Amino acid sequence: MYAIIKTGGKQYRVAPEDVITVEKLAGEPGDTVVISEVLMVADGDDVQIGAPFVEGASVACELVEQTRGPKIIIFKKKRRKHYRRKKGHRQDLTVLKVAEILTGGKKPSGKKAAPKKAEAEAAPAVFAEVEGRAAEIKEKLKKGEAAAIFEAPEGEADDLKKISGVGPVIEKKLHALGIRTFEQVANFSKDDIALVDAVLSFKGRIERDDWVSQARKLAAEKK
Repeated sequence: MYAIIKTGGKQYRVAPEDVITVEKLAGEPGDTVVISEVLMVADGDDVQIGAPFVEGASVACELVEQTRGPKIIIFKKKRRKHYRRKKGHRQDLTVLKVAEILTGGKKPSGKKAAPKKAEAEAAPAVFAEVEGRAAEIKEKLKKGEAAAIFEAPEGEADDLKKISGVGPVIEKKLHALGIRTFEQVANFSKDDIALVDAVLSFKGRIERDDWVSQARKLAAEKK
């Protein structure tokens, strides 16, 4: 079963358990968001097409995260007029997880996908391990001791400040951890992200600013 929905002026094909990123919607993580602008609902051979929307149909989603897109630079210039304007823009976005596709005027059940038992039990232990290792690395950095957690590649370092959210201070800290190239950031695993995030007290910045995707593009441009 799937549906075509409209939100933020865009259309999305969604099915239960899909995760989509849309233009910002009001709410906090964990809230239920109901999208009533449903253009089509298909369940096997049973297809309902709206005019423009399917009557009584809606899609219930769980709000996963409020985030922001990559930075876009807007630059305007007029020749021989001494006119230049430079602005940056980052679109506010909302990450949704589709819970239910409803028809016939049904109301959302309010059920949320429960984490697998093994994952739920493992999460606290993994978190404690990451925090413990991060605390050791922070202590070394304070003492000025070597605290590289990645093997720094040979050759000239990339300009990591090209990644949105990285300034001179953060770049210096990344170098201290052995992170010197776009390729390294592009290849971050979830564990790498969790550890670097904990060491530098980023509170989710790496994922919010989508460093991995930015680094992949920069690495590709470099080649």
